[in-house]
Amino acid sequence: MALEETDTLSLGRLDGLLGFHLRMASAAVARDFTATLEDLGLTQKQCAVLELIAANPQVSQIDMAATLGMDRATMMAVVDRLDQRELLVRTASQRDRRRQELTLSEAGLNLLRDARRRIAQHEKRFLDRLGPERAAALMRLLPLIYG
Repeated sequence: MALEETDTLSLGRLDGLLGFHLRMASAAVARDFTATLEDLGLTQKQCAVLELIAANPQVSQIDMAATLGMDRATMMAVVDRLDQRELLVRTASQRDRRRQELTLSEAGLNLLRDARRRIAQHEKRFLDRLGPERAAALMRLLPLIYG
């Protein structure tokens, strides 16, 4: 029997796979995040980098790449895009001239403040679906998977 266009497919064995549900949840969050920050021109990776720089002034690209699980080339591309937009300042390390240290520019700080307000609304849309207890439990459990 053929499915009508309005019918949903059976998930079969997919319904019992943790990875499938994590992927579907991740995709839903990513779509909403992209829509939330679309007019700011920021990606999730760029926001993560801005947050790390804000929390760790004079941080290196290498340290951020390790923290975010990115390769050096990807991190360099993200930092270059932020630099082109004048959202950060690169300075040579006083300890090691080969190392560049990153801080946010005034424009970077202002953009991050706007992004944070929007991200808070984005997060609330998903956390409200869970309720406070389940949201707190999920936030405790997810690092056990990737940590």
